[in-house]
Order: sequence, then structure tokens, then C-alpha cells
Amino acid sequence: MDGRVDAGLDGPADLIASVRAYNPNSDSDLIARAYAFGLEMHEGQFRRSGEPYFTHPVAVAGILAEQKLDDATIVTALLHDTVEDTRASYQDVAAQFSPDIAELVDGVTKLTQLQLSSTETKQAENFRKLFMATSKDIRVILVKLADRLHNMRTLKAMAIEKQQQKARETMDIFAPLAGRMGMQSIREELEDHAFQVLNAEGRNSIIRRFITLQRETGDVMTKIIGDIRLEMQKAGVEVEVEGRAKKPYSIWRKMQTKQLSFSRLSDIYGFRVIVKDEAACYLALGAIHQRWRAVPGRFKDYISQPKTNGYRSIHTTVSGRNARRVEVQIRTRQMHEVAETGVAATWSYKDGQLVENPFVVDPFKWMAQLSERFADEGDHEDFLEAVKLEMYSDQVFCFSPKGDVIKLPKGATPLDFAYAVHTRIGNQTVSAKVDGIRVPLWTRLKNGQSVEIITAEGQTPQVTWIDIAATGRAKAAIRRSLREEDRERFIKLGTELTRTSFEAVEKRATPSALALAAKALGLADADELLARVGASELASRDAVRAVYPDLAPQPERELAPNLTVIGLEPDQSFHRAPCCQPVPGERIVGITFRGRGVVVHTIDCPNMETYEDQLDRWVDLRWQEGRHPLSNTVSVDLTISNDAGVLGRICTVIGEQSANISDLTFVDKKPDFYRLLVDIDLRDLEHLHAVMTVLKADSNVAEVRRHRDPSRLFAGTDAAEQT
Repeated sequence: MDGRVDAGLDGPADLIASVRAYNPNSDSDLIARAYAFGLEMHEGQFRRSGEPYFTHPVAVAGILAEQKLDDATIVTALLHDTVEDTRASYQDVAAQFSPDIAELVDGVTKLTQLQLSSTETKQAENFRKLFMATSKDIRVILVKLADRLHNMRTLKAMAIEKQQQKARETMDIFAPLAGRMGMQSIREELEDHAFQVLNAEGRNSIIRRFITLQRETGDVMTKIIGDIRLEMQKAGVEVEVEGRAKKPYSIWRKMQTKQLSFSRLSDIYGFRVIVKDEAACYLALGAIHQRWRAVPGRFKDYISQPKTNGYRSIHTTVSGRNARRVEVQIRTRQMHEVAETGVAATWSYKDGQLVENPFVVDPFKWMAQLSERFADEGDHEDFLEAVKLEMYSDQVFCFSPKGDVIKLPKGATPLDFAYAVHTRIGNQTVSAKVDGIRVPLWTRLKNGQSVEIITAEGQTPQVTWIDIAATGRAKAAIRRSLREEDRERFIKLGTELTRTSFEAVEKRATPSALALAAKALGLADADELLARVGASELASRDAVRAVYPDLAPQPERELAPNLTVIGLEPDQSFHRAPCCQPVPGERIVGITFRGRGVVVHTIDCPNMETYEDQLDRWVDLRWQEGRHPLSNTVSVDLTISNDAGVLGRICTVIGEQSANISDLTFVDKKPDFYRLLVDIDLRDLEHLHAVMTVLKADSNVAEVRRHRDPSRLFAGTDAAEQT
């Protein structure tokens, strides 16, 4: 039974016994009545697997009983589908049970009706509604998470397309939401089920490698647990020690983010040391660091600086047996309960009493603040971006000059700090001081820093700020300000661009034609269309194509290879520098060489520092507009799985993007991965981005990056050559 409540239909006895085990004062009659009501309402209904439908609500209630939740949540789980899928009404539930339970059931029903896997804009709007709905009572989302967990456990009964849709939705929304709520065990199981559907090959590969590792190392966890217990005994610290292998998806994610193969991963085992109080946490930490060498940069103290979901623990990684790295987490029992169940600990019972855990963060405040913050935000994509940033990011704590604490996501900049204080402050920011030193606005802030924002009347947000800001709030405010300030200018520019494109096909950009194009492109009106064209968010030819699809502008004629650069003398030839490999779309500059013409570099090429005192050799250049030939070679550093057919498929993928492989060199060969340099002939920067995007999307590609080598110089020259 693996500890789960039986989802059979022999009666509510097992569920009641499970609840009474942690809450002897539970209202068993209430649960029994809810069980009977749900069983009656769902009579004659069956799941795709052929089981009676009511097995599902019973299983959901069982999952919540494992979290030791209150009676109202357990009853809501039993009834959560009655209003939506049976003849029962809201009024029926309120009359039979209570208005509070009816409200919870209604909240779960509304969440179920949200189509969270639809288009991005609609998904953003539904995400907004989700937060609005759950800000009233977080138990609604707890029931929904348990509902999704049981659905993922029984997903195989669905069609493959439906499985993939549910898995993507789970990975994108429900798993991170569970993590943000602090419900780590549920998050990990949701991720594992979704991973099995979305990348079964990757998951099975990790499991196979785990089995091989265990065969090679033996029962290493038992040995390390014994080692830790011995050290704690020597230090006089009473502890419980747990060990576990990390979940396949957690390992896979670490392999992707750290760009490591499985064989190079170190901390695939995790150990928890649970002590009686906070002081013992630090005693245990000292004992571990005295016995084993700590790995630099791998220590985090979430006790002195807790995560925003209430998570508290000390994390350290040490070199354990056979120099193998192991991660150790040290926490108290109360901290552990929050780490495992998150906000569910708010409603947890122990010995019949509602436990007040001092480490539980009030989840209502986070939900309510997020809902309020974006209640009036009109841009759905901005809202979705902000929500995901809020959920995924750890936070840093910075101080204002007055000593106020400002919480920001990891990676935030002074701009984010300014907008967190007030939108007006953000809009008028001209510079910032961090710990008394003036810094660029793109500086990444760290915990404990003091930030002073310097403003000026008349300052307005710049377009480049969108890339500097890290928080959804700042990005939304910047975009809103830019839209308001530049809308008229963009409309005028868009009018000229669309007029030119329409005249190119011998048509007029009349108000009715523009209105028709806006409608076809899903925009509010013609002004919105013109503004987006003027802001380069939409091509003017797309407006023409929307109205006259058969008269779309013909492809541009390809430029001659010797006419792709502007700024040369009539008798000057040019060569692309092999060190930075500039391509059309990048800012460029030329350096003259006696008898060899001009060598073209990107403006940010490190080798340009060599010529800083030789400005007479610099030539101001730019790329000719138009369709460039397939003659710009770029080197790409590629790491791929060492499996049959992978290299051939990668070559095919590049060819499908109308690019050409001109050279290929193996840099490193490992049993599981190959690293190679691929020289690809491309047209321009956009073409390069397209190729790299499709390569990154391939599941057998571990890493893709552009390769530049400052030591590679144009043949026959050296960086110090004088004219």
C-alpha cells in the first residue's frame, strides 16, 4: 500500500482511520456523510481506466490525509467534482454540509474549468484568474494539487496527446506552483510523472545509470549515514539521519543547467540531518565540516535567510567517502515539516490539535499581494512572465538608505529595486549606488547590499531597460511607459512603413484595409497595428500578407558577395576576422592592413583593444541591407549524446535550416557525450539564431554556444602589425 489511503469503494473506514490517526478529534460523521454523498452523486460514472469514478475523489482525499490536513479540506476533496460533474449544486453542498465547504468546492470547480494549456495569452489570463481565486483560501489549490497528482499517477489511461498536454501543463504550472507553496514532495512527484511522459528516454537513461552506479559503489548511502551518525555521536548531537538518491528529473535538470554529463555529476545523493533545535543545527554543521572538507561555494544558510515560502535549512556539500561529493541538509523537525509540506503545514494536526508551526509563512499574503499587484495590468504576457518569475526565483534582500528591506528575485538589478520602491522612482532612475559605490544599472544585486537610487526630473525609461530588468513588475512598468510615450511616434512611423509595403504591391493602405489586417492578426484596431509595425514588433509585409496573401512581397534578390559591406573605398577588399566571425546584423568596424585590404571585426571583439592607439587604421563600416549570401561562416561549440544516429540527425537539422556545414572537428569524446566544433555557413545573425534554436530544442543536444577564438588571426597578419 506504500502508506497511501486505499481508494477502493468498500466504505469510508480506511479514510476515517487515516485522518483520526493524526487528528483523534476529527468529525468522522462529517467525513462519512461526505463519502456517502459523493458515492451517490458519482454513481454510474467511470474513469477511462474502467474504475468507478469515485475512486478518484477518495484517492485525492487520501493524498491530503497524508499531509495531515483538516476535516474541511478532506471533505472538499471527496466532493470536489460533484458540482461540476453530477446533478449536485452549490446549494446542495451548502445545505448538506456548510457554506464554507461549498465555497471550497466551488473554488476547486472554477480552477478545474480553467484551460491552462491553451494559447499563451489565454494561459496568462487563466493564470491571473487562478491567483485571484486562490487568494481567498489556499486550501482550494491544495485540493487542486492533490487532484492533479492523482491524475498524473493514473495518466496512462489517457490518449498519448492528452498525456503530453497534461504533462506539459503540470511541468509549467502545477509543479512549480507546488514548489512555490513549499510542498516539495508533491512537486518532485509531479515533475517525475511529467518527465516520464515528456522525456521517457531521458528518464530511463538516468535510472539505468543509477543502477550501474549502485552496482559499482555498493550500498553507499547506508555507509554515509553511518559515518554521519558517528560524527554526531562524537559531537554529542542527537539526530535523525535520512539519505536518498535525487529524483531523475532533478538530476536531468542539473545536467542541463550545469552542462554536465551524468558521470561528472557529484551530489546525486542527498542526506538530511534532523536535530532538536536551531542551535543544534550549527553544532551539527561544525561536526560535519570538521570531519569532511567543505566544497567552496556550496554552502547556503536558509535558517538565517529563509526562502519566501518559509523554507529553512542549512545546505552544505562536502567531499565524503572516496572523495564523492554529498549534499547534506541540516534542519529541525519543525523546519523539516515545512520543507516537506509547505503551506499545508498551516492546517496540519498533531495529536488532535491544530499545530502552530512558527516557520510556516502565511501563504495568503503572497497570493493576495500578487493578485493585487497585477489586478489592473492589461498585458497578459507581462502578467504570466511576472508570475513565473515570482514562482521560480529565490530572493535577495537589499536595504534602502533608510534601512527598509526590499525583497527581490535572484538576479535583480538596481532598476528592479527602484521599481519595487515605487513606479515613479523607477521611471526617473538615472543611476544607482550599491554600498556607496556608483554602479551600472545592469549590476546584479546580492544579499545584504545597500542600494541608493539616483533620480532626475524628466528622465524616462529606455528601451534597453527591458533587458536589464529581471522582475515582472519592472518589465511591465517599463513597457507600459514606453508604449504611452512612443505610441504616437510609432503610429506615424508604422503609417509610413505600411504605406510603402502596400504600394510595393500596387495597393493603398486605406483605413478599411488596415482595420481588416488588424482583425486578421488578432489586434484591437488599426492604430495598434501601426504602433506595432512602428515599434518593430510586427513587419509591415505581414500587414500586406494579411489582406492580400497572394500579393505578398517577393523575396529580396541576393547581394553579391563583394557588395555586402558599406564604407569601403572603391578599390578596397575586405575579409571577415576569424577571431570574432562577424555576421550581418552585428555592429562592425574595419582595420586596414597594408596590401591585404580591410579585416572586418565585431565592435566588441577583444582584439580591438590592440588597435586603440592606431585610430588611423579604423574604418567605419556597416552591413548592406538585403538578402546576404550563404558565405558567412560561424563556429558553433556543440555537445551531443554519444548515441547511434545523433550526429547524422544534427547535420540534417542544420541542413533543414538552409545552412551548410563546411567543417567539423571533434574536440572531446566521452562514453556518453561528444563535444565538437561545427563550422556553419550562414546568411546573417537571424539565420544563426534560427539554427542555434533548433539545435537547443533537440533532446540529444546538451549544450550549444557560439565559439569565438581571439587567438585566431587573419592569415598572414598579427595583432601588432603596423601599416
